[in-house]
Amino acid sequence: MLKEFREFIARGNVMDMAVGIIIGAAFTAIVTSLVDDLINPIIGLVTGGVDFTNKYIVLSGEVAAGTGLETARESGAAIFAYGSFLMAVLNFLIVAWVVFMLVKAVNRAKSMAIEEEKVEEAPAGPTQEELLAQIRDLLATRAA
Repeated sequence: MLKEFREFIARGNVMDMAVGIIIGAAFTAIVTSLVDDLINPIIGLVTGGVDFTNKYIVLSGEVAAGTGLETARESGAAIFAYGSFLMAVLNFLIVAWVVFMLVKAVNRAKSMAIEEEKVEEAPAGPTQEELLAQIRDLLATRAA
């Protein structure tokens, strides 16, 4: 059993997956910081600082007007917290857009690198078949 476990861990797929998870976790921190520290403040500036997080409807129970969402939840009332949901959807869309733009930039950089490789490669010259066809044509012209 130990031997099987060692073989499983030593496989390339497991190591690739581990590296992907570690890089993904680090990348998540970068994207989260980008959204929270750079993009959300700009959106807040444009929208006048509107924050829907504390928007809710009391379904049952009593909550004083103007009470924050957390306090309303702690009161034991049934709360329909549509504002938190809207903010979660908005944050998801922002993060998805940022990831899309980053992936698009990486793909563009990859395609540019591939095109540069193609340009740098010198033409290989004629193939054997092309040379043989030229020799055949020359021999045919001499014979005629």
